[in-house]
Formats: sequence, structure tokens, C-alpha cells
Amino acid sequence: MSRVVLAGGTVVASLAPARVLRADVAIDGGRILDGSATAAAGDEVIDCRGCVVMPGSVCAHHHLYSTLARGMPYDLEPPRNFTQILQRVWWRLDRALDPTAIWWSAWVGAADALLAGTTTIVDHHASPGAIDGSLDHIGGALTQAGARGILCYEVTDRDGPEHAEAGLEETRRFAEHRAKGDGELLRTMVGAHASFTLSDRTLARCVDAARDMAIGIHVHVAEDDADQRDCLARTGARVVRRLAEAGALDERALLAHCIHLDDEEFELLNASGATAVTNPRSNMNNGVGHARVDRFERLAIGTDGIGGDLFAEAQAGYWRGREADLDIGPQWALDRLATSARLAAAAFGEPQLGTIEEGAPADVVVLDYVPPTPLDDGNLAGHTVFGLSSRMVRDVFVAGEHVVRDRRLVRAGPEEPPGGSSAVAERLWHRMRDVEEHPFMPAGL
Repeated sequence: MSRVVLAGGTVVASLAPARVLRADVAIDGGRILDGSATAAAGDEVIDCRGCVVMPGSVCAHHHLYSTLARGMPYDLEPPRNFTQILQRVWWRLDRALDPTAIWWSAWVGAADALLAGTTTIVDHHASPGAIDGSLDHIGGALTQAGARGILCYEVTDRDGPEHAEAGLEETRRFAEHRAKGDGELLRTMVGAHASFTLSDRTLARCVDAARDMAIGIHVHVAEDDADQRDCLARTGARVVRRLAEAGALDERALLAHCIHLDDEEFELLNASGATAVTNPRSNMNNGVGHARVDRFERLAIGTDGIGGDLFAEAQAGYWRGREADLDIGPQWALDRLATSARLAAAAFGEPQLGTIEEGAPADVVVLDYVPPTPLDDGNLAGHTVFGLSSRMVRDVFVAGEHVVRDRRLVRAGPEEPPGGSSAVAERLWHRMRDVEEHPFMPAGL
């Protein structure tokens, strides 16, 4: 494969601290070469004049299985709270998933992410009727599209202990598969739904599995106050305290949402080294409240299943945060994207992932953006919040491979079945009509 040179662009070499250069970027062997290198005979030279070249985004919390829910019909009584949203929508959808729907959800979600400049997806998956092999289906779809993935199966007791154990076994099997060299762009975490659907035994099994495999736990934390009420009713402790006492919190742990926390929980979380993930648009959509984003030492950003556009997510998070606290400035958005990249860097053992520096993995996005004002280190954050958009994404590279070229996916999607994802979604929606509202209820309600 010939060396690729991205020539003439404005290069964002680092998000936090912000570092903006005028340089060519050479890619070879999946990595960034010395930025001072000039094009040579045989190189593929891509004209990036009038473009911004920056690191690919990382979605730190996604639910790819929700991709085929877009426009999904709904015929039950409308949910009035978060628990009912789970019972009547998501816990019905996940039980209707089959291997075909899992694969297509992941494929469409990965394509959506890449076209938006998101090169790594941290996914949290559930399919109680199709657990075995589900992570292979997701990993295969991401690999075919060309995206990186950090995958887990959502372990939970809401469908019974047998399903919880099967979810752990799926995690182990997938992790062992990957350890043998299958899936260069894939990594694994131990997925757990949330405290209110985890027995003490199952939580302990998740902690033991994560310790045995030397990987982190990816769990929903206090997304709604129902999680806290359940934990207090069953254990006498709040959620973060319960997780800490179970040994779930360390520097590899990923805690999604973290909305309803008290002062002690912030202290425990920050002291543990764990990373929290805020999902602003999903939180607003579900009406669950807003995280105290000023209280976290390590705060990444995800979409919680609302697409793969991290430009939109970071902007929404900034505006919501600034509405609550005028001390929050545009750098907040860059810091969240940078923290998400560091999370992926640790998972892949690639400290430079998320930068455009010599030796870094070449996960690179080219944006067709001509700044209307000067662009430099000091105002990159302002351009990110008020100027950049996923509609500007022209080219995307993952591990040096050109996966989006001139706004089109390079790797063609499957031709079967006729009608593609729409046909699969229709069948999924039809099956979902026969799935009743989930009976599981948190304690303390």
C-alpha cells in the first residue's frame, strides 16, 4: 500500500491541549509519520487545502442495537417516566432482536458514525433472545465498515439469572477470541446494565470477570433517581458506594450518565480513577435530568444510542452545561472529546490515539471547513462549538485505511436482503408487536 499524504490542510494535532498547525500529514503502515515529510514519487496525495485535518472522534457510550428504532411505531400507552420508557420501549426492542437485526443495527450505526467523523464506538449491547455470538455480529459489522469498537454484553438479572450468566459467558468468549488475534480494531469490556437490575451475586461475578480478564466494567449509573431509590431500599447504600464496595470502580471502569449523585459519590468516583460519560441529548430526550458536569475529574461524552455524531453531542452538552453554569466555556467540548479519546487510547494500548503526532494510529478526519476567522490554538474550541459540523466530514481514515472518501463509505455494504436495513427493521418492528411490556420493576418505587 502506498503512503498517503494529506497535503495543504490546517492540522489539529491535539485537542487538549489545543494545538493547531499548518502542515502536511503523511500516513504509512496505519500510523502518522513525521509531519515535516514531503510527498515523494508513488505517494497518494490528497488535496486538503481549505480543509481541517483532525483526530477522529470517540463515542464513549453507544447502544448500536437502537439504530433500527429510528421511526419505529409505538402503540402502547405512552411512558410517563424513565422506568416505563425501559419497560415499554427498550426492553421490548432488545428482546425482539435476532442475529440479523443485531448485525444490521451495528452496520448502520457504524456507517452513521464514520460518516460523522466518529472512528471509535464504545458499545453497550443487549439481546436476551440472541445472546450467544451477539458480540461477534457487532464486531463483524464494525470491522466490515472499518470502525474501531470497544464492545460489551449487558449483564443483567432482569431476565433471570440464566440470562445474566449467558451474558458473562458471551463476554468471556468474545474476549478470548480477540486475545487470539481476531479483531485488530476490537476490544472488550464487561457490560453491566445498572445497579437496580443487578443482584449482589451478579455484580460480584461481573467484578470477578473484569479482574480476571484485566478489563474495565461498563455500567449505567444513576441515570434516573429510580436507580438510587432501588439501591437504598435493597442495600442501604447509594449506587456509587455499592459499586465501590463491590470492587467495580478502578481506572478502567466506565460509568455512563451519573446524573443523580451526591457529594460523597462524586468523591468516591473521582478518587477511583473511573471515567464518567455524559450523554446530553439522550438525557434531555428521556427527561432524566442533567449531570453536574463541573464535578467530574474524568468526563467523556457519548450518544447513548442517539446516532454517531459527536460534533452535535459535544455542542449540545456545552450549551446545556453553559445554561446551568456560565463558567463553562467552549473548551469544555474539546476536553470531553479528548477524554473520550484517552479512554479509547487506554483500551487499545495506544497512548497517542486521538492525536495527529508522529507514531500515532492514523485515525484521521478531513473536514471541508474554511474558517471565516483565524483558527489557532487559542480559539479552536470556539470553532468546534460554533462552526464545525458532521456535514463537513469529507474523508475518514481508521488505522490508516481510507474508510470514507468524498463523503461516501469506501467499503460497500451488503446487498442482502432486498431492501437492506429497512426490510430488517420492518421485520424487527413486527416481532416487537408480540413482545409485552417488561414486568421488571426497581425496588423502592
